[in-house]
Amino acid sequence: MSTSSRDNHDRHPAAEEEPGRGRPAATGIEPLTLGVEEEYLLLDPQTGLPLPRVEEVRAAADLHPALESAEVQPELLQSQVEIATPVCRDLSEVGGHLLRLRHSLAAAAESSGCHLAACGTAPYADTTPPAITDAPRYRSIHQDFSRLADENLINGMHVHVGIPDRQTGVAVLNRLRPWLPLLVGLAANSPLWYGTDTGFSSWRTVVFNRWPISGVPPRFADADDYDRRITELQDAGMIRDRGQLYWQARLSERYPTLEVRAMDVQLRADEAVMLAGLVRALATTVMLEERDGHPAPSRPPESLAGAGWHAARYGLTEALHDPFTGRLRRVGDVVSDLVEYLTPALALAGDEREVTSLLHRLLQEGNGADRQRRALEKHGRRGLVDMIAEESAAS
Repeated sequence: MSTSSRDNHDRHPAAEEEPGRGRPAATGIEPLTLGVEEEYLLLDPQTGLPLPRVEEVRAAADLHPALESAEVQPELLQSQVEIATPVCRDLSEVGGHLLRLRHSLAAAAESSGCHLAACGTAPYADTTPPAITDAPRYRSIHQDFSRLADENLINGMHVHVGIPDRQTGVAVLNRLRPWLPLLVGLAANSPLWYGTDTGFSSWRTVVFNRWPISGVPPRFADADDYDRRITELQDAGMIRDRGQLYWQARLSERYPTLEVRAMDVQLRADEAVMLAGLVRALATTVMLEERDGHPAPSRPPESLAGAGWHAARYGLTEALHDPFTGRLRRVGDVVSDLVEYLTPALALAGDEREVTSLLHRLLQEGNGADRQRRALEKHGRRGLVDMIAEESAAS
């Protein structure tokens, strides 16, 4: 979970008629810009325990010609590191930057005696609280959140998409709410926690939701309502700043982007590319629905909360809740309808073939949680750690 107040879009970088079920033609709009942030753990190659070596890794990374210092940042814990791509216009750019950053950081980590691990939670951890990064913001977070900060051994993937203005951004945010649980299920990559199988596919989602002002964001009337309610949270002392809005999606406060934060970091870079393509297509589709006056979907907060919990629990191993109706359906049917719904936007950006191919592979091979469990069962602890490291840096 990113605890920084930074928004990095300038460095990394945007059937039967039912409410929200129309397929507006993707015309009169350019493909949205996008960028990706990823958080990784630094793990001991032998034990899989987190190692507090972010400064050594960053120092080694600064020597790598493929990296810029602004692209690699510390996180709350000294056993974490964060990267951010530049602003991108197509998925090939996103993939190229993620591969470059992962390869370079993996080499820097190896030279520092650890593995770079793109897993949503630390599969193993000591009971001793991990070291906090020595920075004023992180010290204040630890003071405020105590045990929650100590247990923040979680890694997310954040996708930024460009939006024309904040009013449009709030409309897109409102319409994206029913889709966040589906993204949780597709991206689930955190089944293990402190050496045990949690039974959840995305335990990171459970940990993430323990923080204040988290989960699926509420519905807002407009941009003024969004800003007013957040200002009230600050005035009431419930958050120190807008960086402490831990919703699964939110508006950037510095750049014209909407940030979707519902996903676990992905084992494979191409899975991150697929999710970035899906998020952009979703944002494009609902933006066009807003423009064309399509009715907005109406799902009560308790329905979205329940769907999010179910997606975190079962991932792709059980049925998923249909974003339109809230009813449980077969995973394959929900994903098939997702592709049909997004086809115009995917085609507009030239992403249809790549995204659909990767989605098909995901359904065949399982998400990161499924593959972590298989690796642990087949190869044990050391084999799991090796698999995570290999997939994190694979081309």
